[in-house]
Amino acid sequence: MSTLLIRHADLLVTMDDERRRIPDGGLYAEDGVIRRVGPTAELPDTADEVIEARGRVVIPGLVNTHHHLYQTLTRAVPAAQNADLFHWLKTHYLIWAGLTPEAVYVSAKVGLAEMMLTGCTTSSDHLYMFPNGCRLEDEIQAADELGIRFHAARGSMSLGESRGGLPPDSVVEEEDAILRDSRRVIEAYHQSEPYAMVRVVLAPCSPFSVTPDLMRESAALARSYGVHLHTHLAETRDEETFCLQQFGRRPVEYAEDLGWMGEDVWHAHAVHVNRQEIGLFARTGTGVCHCPSSNMRLASGIAPVKAYLQAGVNVGLGVDGSASNDSCHLLNEARQALLLQRVSGDPAGLTAEEALWIATRGGARNLGRDDIGSLAPGMACDVAAYRLDALEFAGALHDPLAALVFCGPVKADWVIVNGRVRVYDGHFVDFDPAPLIARHNAIARALVNGEKP
Repeated sequence: MSTLLIRHADLLVTMDDERRRIPDGGLYAEDGVIRRVGPTAELPDTADEVIEARGRVVIPGLVNTHHHLYQTLTRAVPAAQNADLFHWLKTHYLIWAGLTPEAVYVSAKVGLAEMMLTGCTTSSDHLYMFPNGCRLEDEIQAADELGIRFHAARGSMSLGESRGGLPPDSVVEEEDAILRDSRRVIEAYHQSEPYAMVRVVLAPCSPFSVTPDLMRESAALARSYGVHLHTHLAETRDEETFCLQQFGRRPVEYAEDLGWMGEDVWHAHAVHVNRQEIGLFARTGTGVCHCPSSNMRLASGIAPVKAYLQAGVNVGLGVDGSASNDSCHLLNEARQALLLQRVSGDPAGLTAEEALWIATRGGARNLGRDDIGSLAPGMACDVAAYRLDALEFAGALHDPLAALVFCGPVKADWVIVNGRVRVYDGHFVDFDPAPLIARHNAIARALVNGEKP
């Protein structure tokens, strides 16, 4: 049995059901599972590994519930810097058609590493393009090597331009092949047990890139295996217009018709919704992933996060793809979420604690996890710690939790996943990212220039 003791944190933020904040706090874990949490004086004195946390605020590891990791290869592409979603997608589809298995693996490792350095210990990723032999396991390999907890979403696109969809026919798949591969990856990689490091999600891309049949079949397949469902929904007005013209339904009504509501479903964005649709999410236990920076970058609008929370809808947080955010900083997304809910005039539209809650507990619930997201006995030992003597926090130590959200985004000092220290003093303990970054940049240049990586 391996044991870990974290002690003397200036503040330990539990995000447990009581939302306890413990000065001079710490925790004790055995084999990657937290057994005790409390003031340092009430914890064991020794462990196999002891971490002195003075001068730091300690929180549960952050949980990212929407991403497209391969998009780290196409950040800030000039032709798409000032585009709305549909034009942005049309610009990128033909670039992404050049993805290779190596490109997917390298981009996933880069994006996940960037997120880990911000305090993220669990991430989902939505991979919906599979050209040139790319497979979901190209991402799973990257996550395994980094030691991050990973929910791999097997995305799909089947509705090409010739059939009224948005993507070109060259980048869509046949639906029978999608369902066969979905079954394959669930059986090969999904771990249903507590504290699982890898789980599989089924995730047809969007109303404008898959058929109703694929949505229904994917939902039935996922539920037969007990895995979760994820898709983009109600992101833009263009999507709303498409759904009304093609299906005679608003996006949320359309999703409900297809059986895409329930505690095993979470939708990315959900920006353009009305009061009745918010009530539907609440009644059915359907989750929402808020992606504030991406929604701002693409001028998609502001999701009604406060209204969701007031109605009892579970809200998680996502960085979204790095070509529509250009960053993988989940703590910054918490800050953006707070600011966006205030910009319309409510100075208490979202509190710092609420922003951090959706970045931890909200994300865990979206993913169907009751074993991550808080620092409490029986939870996985997933932890992020931040130095309070950082320049960005100067003058903000009256409330260390609020400092994390209100002040300029910082990187984590330590990151622990499943009881394993992965980042220490702001650096990976067994991984030098420099060669990976160099290869990533070479692949990115070739991809955007239409060359072979």
